[in-house]
Amino acid sequence: MAVPISQMWTVSSYVIKNRLAGRKRYPLVLMLEPLFRCSLACAGCGKVQYPPHILKKQLTPEECFAAVDECGAPMVSIPGGEPLLHPQIVEIVNGLIARKKYIYLCTNALELKRRLPEFTPSKYLTFSVHLDGQRDHHDFAVCREGTYDIAVEGIQEAVRRGFRVTTNATFFDGTDPNSVRAFFDEVMSMGVEGIVLSPGYSYEKAPDQNRFLGRARVRRLFRAILSNRKPDWKFNMSPLFLEFLMGDRNYECTPWGMPAFNIFGWQKPCYLLQEGYADSYKELLETTDWHEYGVASGNPKCANCMVSCGYETTAVIDGFGSVKGFLGMVRGTFSKYRDAHALKLLSEAAPHGPATLVQIAKPAHSLEETNA
Repeated sequence: MAVPISQMWTVSSYVIKNRLAGRKRYPLVLMLEPLFRCSLACAGCGKVQYPPHILKKQLTPEECFAAVDECGAPMVSIPGGEPLLHPQIVEIVNGLIARKKYIYLCTNALELKRRLPEFTPSKYLTFSVHLDGQRDHHDFAVCREGTYDIAVEGIQEAVRRGFRVTTNATFFDGTDPNSVRAFFDEVMSMGVEGIVLSPGYSYEKAPDQNRFLGRARVRRLFRAILSNRKPDWKFNMSPLFLEFLMGDRNYECTPWGMPAFNIFGWQKPCYLLQEGYADSYKELLETTDWHEYGVASGNPKCANCMVSCGYETTAVIDGFGSVKGFLGMVRGTFSKYRDAHALKLLSEAAPHGPATLVQIAKPAHSLEETNA
């Protein structure tokens, strides 16, 4: 099992407690961005495109702790930017461990091996290493050669030192599902706890807007990738969310489930969209018109989104909030998802080199075309 029992118990009891209390909206994971600064400039990223004076700013440990305490979510994801560039990241992590929060520190791992001695292994701390596929694919995606090998060295050293480690991959249009499956074999051989994955989301600031997938293409790609699984593949995610990516489940977005806090405040409405900021988590909940977001709302910005920060929360709440959902989660944990059609999709997938990541059809001119 890729997620420790203690973490599953903490999350499940938290969901059940809120359900019994009749709370409709509550956070599951706080997306805590202490800075936007990064050592890479990936073509699909919308964070490092800020002007230099913004990239120089960072949250203090006290600001991070205040946001975590106010929010109350049992898990904290620390993306960026590159969190290991923050000079006080160890103090921030230690403060969250003291609060018994389950932390996923998201890193490109360029600094991981060097900084590992500053951290102490804990069941509350996981290094979530950004790897977008096999060596050539990953290096092309992050726009720098050699990053895969550096990241693998960091992963192996972290595993050797007893840290929890996962890999975090984002897949875009042009991804070869056969290469992704071979990538799963590679990362599991490194000794990681599990794999985290997501389709890319079209950040408005991302320099390459032609890389993002429509919903139909997301389902086709992930059905090919995730069906007919090998026994040793482990995913550090809800199996119900993976079924959603494969097209086996229909979920609505839960945008308040993973609120984002960064140098500007509480981001409206979610980690992926920037439509203003609130001064407090309470203000975020009370002043955001949540009916304007999600696929059902008709908002074109949400039309193609299937990203974990909106939909995995829905899947987790479904899994721990109902008997039917729990049974589906248990079944999904052990299922290999045998699918002859998915095998055919794999056989039909043409070999792709890394350059195909940007060799994509012209942008669609209507919502219907975009979803095709």
